[in-house]
Amino acid sequence: MQRTLSLHGLFRISRPINLLMVAFAQIMAAHFLVRTTADGLPVLEDYRLYLLVLSTVIITAAGYMINDYYDVKIDYVNRPAEVVVGKGIKRRVVIFLHSLFNFTAIGLGWLVAPRIAALDFLACFLLWLYSNRLKREPFVGNLTVAFLTGLSIYLVAFYYQKSELLVMTYAIFAFFLNLIREIIKDIEDRPGDRKHGCRTLPIVIGFRKTKQVIFLIALGLVCSILIVIFKINSPIVFIYFGILGLAFGWFMWKIYQADRKKHFTRLSAIAKILMLVGTLSMAFL
Repeated sequence: MQRTLSLHGLFRISRPINLLMVAFAQIMAAHFLVRTTADGLPVLEDYRLYLLVLSTVIITAAGYMINDYYDVKIDYVNRPAEVVVGKGIKRRVVIFLHSLFNFTAIGLGWLVAPRIAALDFLACFLLWLYSNRLKREPFVGNLTVAFLTGLSIYLVAFYYQKSELLVMTYAIFAFFLNLIREIIKDIEDRPGDRKHGCRTLPIVIGFRKTKQVIFLIALGLVCSILIVIFKINSPIVFIYFGILGLAFGWFMWKIYQADRKKHFTRLSAIAKILMLVGTLSMAFL
């Protein structure tokens, strides 16, 4: 008999590790880059920071839910053992939880500031549109997710109106790296996407040309980061991003060599690690 809701299913569908990474990045940016509120108090003592982080995490969880809801047929082809919707949680329950989470997150954002609630609403809408339509189109879906990833980090500086250039550096880094990761996932998921009529980049332009797009995005990442760190003009930023650049160069070499699904699965995990390492660099600034 199908379960209406299982805690194990809810745990899996909400991707707790990814949620922790989102919360960690925002708190790191607040503590090490923003540091104080407009009143001069330590930012970690401001309860509104935690409301902001909680609203972002809830929106992210809701985004994973609606994505799995719309992708259940594709996931049965690409990763059948990981399907939760319709097995661990009934479809109507997923829709209810998605709506409940979004309304809750927007409400929490309103308690922080109306402009945060407005951005929360925009994020909720874009995640629904991505899952329902955009992810099946070439590149635009990848851009949407990457934009929201960068926005989640920049949101802290946007609210406190402090250290915006420094936080923007990390938002740009997260945007480009997540854009590359999303395209890697599209390469990995080609069988199910093709079977169900998706027009992702690897299906529309082919495997080799998609790799060329990844290399162009990587060039854009390097150029953007260089422009921002030259404006910041801090030696320790140069050193850290120089070391991170070496790791990124190795990552791009592995992408060049990759030609099997297991390779791209591994590369997707490495991209997450690079994001985490990049986030940790905030502690040295």
